[in-house]
Amino acid sequence: MKQKIGMIGLGIMGSAMAGNLIEAGFEVIGYDILPQQIKDLESKKGVAAESCKDVAQKTDIIISSLPSVKALHETVFGEQGLLASGRKGIILIETSTLNLDAKNEAYQALTPAGIVMLDCPLSGTGAQAARKDLAIYVSGDKEACERCDAVFKGFTRSVLYAGEFGMGTKLKFVNNLLVTIHNVSAAEAFVLGMKAGLDPQMIYEAVTTGSGSSRMFEVRGPLMIAGDYDEPTMKIDVYQKDIKLIAEFANDLQCPIPLHSASAQIYTAALAHGWDKKDTAAVCSVLEEMAVLKRTDKS
Repeated sequence: MKQKIGMIGLGIMGSAMAGNLIEAGFEVIGYDILPQQIKDLESKKGVAAESCKDVAQKTDIIISSLPSVKALHETVFGEQGLLASGRKGIILIETSTLNLDAKNEAYQALTPAGIVMLDCPLSGTGAQAARKDLAIYVSGDKEACERCDAVFKGFTRSVLYAGEFGMGTKLKFVNNLLVTIHNVSAAEAFVLGMKAGLDPQMIYEAVTTGSGSSRMFEVRGPLMIAGDYDEPTMKIDVYQKDIKLIAEFANDLQCPIPLHSASAQIYTAALAHGWDKKDTAAVCSVLEEMAVLKRTDKS
């Protein structure tokens, strides 16, 4: 019999994770506030649930992939939320990128109710999620984490145990600080090279085989080469949440992050251009304008 896994939140990341779990042999029972997302799950041979409560009543291990603190609060405390299920012994794998205060509030409420919450944020884009190219930073009760190992491996390529609850999110903030900077640095390199007359494809090949590459250069470089950001794997407006969370985290620690602060301004400029729904690689277009670089052919 297939192991049943619950999935709450079927957006870009959640949908991809659910699809990979189904391919790995799990039965996925999922819920999303958007009916179309549930239909998409059913098209992948997943099973629709009526609510978060319904998911909790039908599964022992649940993954949540949520866009906001409000969504987490509704998932846990809502009338049709996890606490309303009355079930004990459930493990909640919380993968969203949210502030630690919100996660701790949920953790403090779920623990006495007999639900083990794990803090397990992900590293990777939606496109990476689709091809099972995610890293997961697992934190919380170690025995519960070990029980979920096969589930983690069903939708990721790398599993790292970070320690006690909350350490996963802290590690995610450190990782995303680099994502923020490396995305802008990749764009800066492309713009400098193109302004010097170099072909962007040649720049990509040279850098990815040399010493200056980064994962963001490799992932977002093809979009920057094409100059086409209309099919986002991470939207600029959505990523503002991550930028803000990192800044708040560093500020609370009184830790300067000057490169992150400088990079954040380029994303803000992209918003000012009305590119909020474009991929974050569109920071390349911001720097092209600043450099007065006109590309006649973006193919």
